[in-house]
Amino acid sequence: MADEAHLRKLYFRSWHRGTREADAIIGGFFDKYGSSWNEEENAWFERLLNEQDVDIMGWAMGTIEVPESFQGPMMDVMRKLDYISVPKGIEDMD
Repeated sequence: MADEAHLRKLYFRSWHRGTREADAIIGGFFDKYGSSWNEEENAWFERLLNEQDVDIMGWAMGTIEVPESFQGPMMDVMRKLDYISVPKGIEDMD
């Protein structure tokens, strides 16, 4: 398990990607699952944070093939997208 300072660093990097979409996917994934990750899973996520947002979003949404180095259970969970919350009022917009 990562120490508190390391988790804060991962949190910050997860939520400060540059676009709301990337923040929602990457930050939301970290928020929902990050506290239960072991060292290996934290290392996987840290490697993921070094990738381009457009690639990460494409992998998560299934529009881009996931590289072998990121395939596996962590990406399978990320691709569920069950951790993204829709802001109030968005669902009412036409």
